[in-house]
Amino acid sequence: MPRLALYSLVVCILAVAAAVVSFAQGSWLGIVWVLLAGLASNMTWYYLRRAKVERAARGATG
Repeated sequence: MPRLALYSLVVCILAVAAAVVSFAQGSWLGIVWVLLAGLASNMTWYYLRRAKVERAARGATG
């Protein structure tokens, strides 16, 4: 797994945990954490797909 994908996955997991804790305490600040989790999730998929395309391109030319 690419390093940036791993980092963004960790951020996503931590943001989801923070959202759960925030909503459990009755704070609406959890909405910000949910949005951050969505952004981090999209970044994770982007970096995974980019690595897959790069691997396929290297295999086709090499």
